[in-house]
Amino acid sequence: MTHHAPPPPAAGCRETPVLKQRGQHEVFCGLTGIIWLHRKMQDAFFLVVGSRTCAHLLQSAAGVMIFAEPRFGTAILEETDLAGLADAQAELERDVDRLLARRTDIRQLFLVGSCPSEVIKLDLARAAEKLTARHAPKVRVLNYSGSGIETTFTEGEDACLASMVPALPETDKRQLLLVGALPDVVEDQALDLLGKMGIDDISVLPARHADSGLAVGPNTVFALTQPFLGGTLAALERRGARHLPAPFPFGEEGTTAWLQAVAREFGVDEARFDAVTGAPRARARKAVAKAATTLSGKSVFFFPDSQLEIPLARFLTRECGMEAVEVGAPYIHKSVVGPDLDLLSQGPTIAEGQDVELQLDRCRTARPDLTVCGLGLANPLEAEGLATKWAIELVFTPVHFYEQAGDLAALFSRPLHRRNALKLEAAE
Repeated sequence: MTHHAPPPPAAGCRETPVLKQRGQHEVFCGLTGIIWLHRKMQDAFFLVVGSRTCAHLLQSAAGVMIFAEPRFGTAILEETDLAGLADAQAELERDVDRLLARRTDIRQLFLVGSCPSEVIKLDLARAAEKLTARHAPKVRVLNYSGSGIETTFTEGEDACLASMVPALPETDKRQLLLVGALPDVVEDQALDLLGKMGIDDISVLPARHADSGLAVGPNTVFALTQPFLGGTLAALERRGARHLPAPFPFGEEGTTAWLQAVAREFGVDEARFDAVTGAPRARARKAVAKAATTLSGKSVFFFPDSQLEIPLARFLTRECGMEAVEVGAPYIHKSVVGPDLDLLSQGPTIAEGQDVELQLDRCRTARPDLTVCGLGLANPLEAEGLATKWAIELVFTPVHFYEQAGDLAALFSRPLHRRNALKLEAAE
């Protein structure tokens, strides 16, 4: 198949020694994944079993107005629950019964564990099993952990999707499964491209509705759209499904390589592939080139935050002309990001985990043109004269596939434009 991207590097980073960091780290907790998942699954409800702090986090992060009725809530653990003076299990079951009686639109209910519920060893798996027996077949109750004790925020989605896989019906049908929550408009673009190639039997996890007919089996092949879904990958393979490894669909090159992996699996010929992708590829290259004029020749340093870091470093270095100094990721699953590592030229430090003080020292020494990091580090680094990009914005913004390639590049060029504007203002 025709491919206009730069040739792969003579030696990628798949075998580069990884700097293992095991120290203080700064991340959001996995509860924040609910903010995009509750919008995606339109008949699901996410009930966090946690403290008032958990409730305040979700309310403030999601920006829910007082008169809105969102598809998430918090079952507050009071002091009596935490002290073992009340039967938290029985109270939770009563709360769920009241919720389902009031919200008759709910078809899937997720009990989401938090730091407090895990500290007191509340058995949400047993609660989910009992509640499913009580409310089936109308409502299926599942559980997963969104605790931030040892996890980063995107793992909330991974845990959620992985919890759904064992309950999916069995099928022998030959099908493609797209795995990962995408904004509806982006998902529709991907399905449209694949449909024009003649690939029609496609399901999506998570589906927008519980009655979508989603099933999995030994003839299911799946392609990840998000690089933080290692647990979901393992759960699907346990069901007999087969993973299609590919670079992630960020930018023109990544999107083309991702689509090619699917097209090869389903026997799409080269002429048809080029006919379907030619125009959007050209638009993507043009849009990226506009932002790349600002990014080319600049250095970038990634703190570990979302697990998007390796595919984004590949995009910035190969399509935008940037130089990666360090690429840190909370976890590195080579079965997931290996194809992106293959395309990332040797040179940057590849780091897994975090020891925030040591990484800050390396960042200050390198003085990169752009630092991609969490909110807690961005303001201090900006005060030290470093341009920063909030990593969390890359999760909340539509950035996948051809039509969003220019928007993705612009997210990185804007901080540099802002820095230059501030310098000009200070000079006047």
